[in-house]
Amino acid sequence: MTPPRVAAVIPVRMGSTRFPGKALAAETGRALVLHVADAAAAAKHVDEVLVASDHPDIEVVVTQAGVRHVMTRQDHPNGSSRVAEVAGKIDADIVVNVQGDEPELDPALIDQCIEGLIADEEASVGTLATPIANEQDEQSAHIVKVVLDEAGRALYFSRCPIPASRDGESVPRLRHIGIYAYRRASLMAYPDLPPSALERAEQLEQLRLLAHRIPITVALCEAGPEGIDTPTQYAAFVDRWRREHPD
Repeated sequence: MTPPRVAAVIPVRMGSTRFPGKALAAETGRALVLHVADAAAAAKHVDEVLVASDHPDIEVVVTQAGVRHVMTRQDHPNGSSRVAEVAGKIDADIVVNVQGDEPELDPALIDQCIEGLIADEEASVGTLATPIANEQDEQSAHIVKVVLDEAGRALYFSRCPIPASRDGESVPRLRHIGIYAYRRASLMAYPDLPPSALERAEQLEQLRLLAHRIPITVALCEAGPEGIDTPTQYAAFVDRWRREHPD
C-alpha cells in the first residue's frame, strides 16, 4: 500500500497578546518559527513542511530560509482554521497542524500522531496526550485535559481537572498535546462547521469536532513539548539552546 502523503503546516501570526512578534524572535540566530520548521522536517513521515501566516515579514524570513510559505487571510479565529485554508492549496492526504511556538518539539511526537491516525481508519483526526505529572497542572486552566473512551478516542477536552473522582480514588488524568493530524477532507470541512457552545465556553477549538461527531483518536506518549507564550519563556528557551550549542 502506498503511504499517505503528509504535509506539516505551521500556522503563525505576528499579533500575540503576551509576546508580539514571537514567531520572528531570533536571539538564537534563527527565528522561532524556523526552529519549529526544523523539528517538523525531521519527522520521518512528513513529506513537506509549510509555514502559513498573514504577514509579509514572516514570509520573507521563512522563504529566505528555504521553507515554503503560504500567505493566508487575517481573519482566522484559530490555527486549525488557518491550516484548513492551506489544505485546499497543497497536495497531501494528511495535514498535520504543528503549533508555531514549540521550538523544542520532538519530531517523534509528530510521527506518533500521524501513525495513530493511520492506524485508526475510522478516525478523522489524530492527536496526542500524556499523563499529568502533578496536582498543579491538574488544577491549571492553562493545561488542557482529555478523557478517552475504551478505543482510545477523545470523549471530551476541558480546562478543568477531568475526570472527577467522587470517592477520592486515584484516577489518571491526561494532558492534551496540541498536535493534530487531519485527513485532508475533514480539515477542509472544519471552517464550515458552526462553533459549539462548549467550544465557546472552554475556548478549545477541538470541541467543535466532537460536537459534530468527528472522531478524534488519541495516541499516548511519555512527554510533551514546552510551548512559548511569553518573553520570559522565550528567554529560558534561548538559555537552554545556548547551553546545548555553545559554539
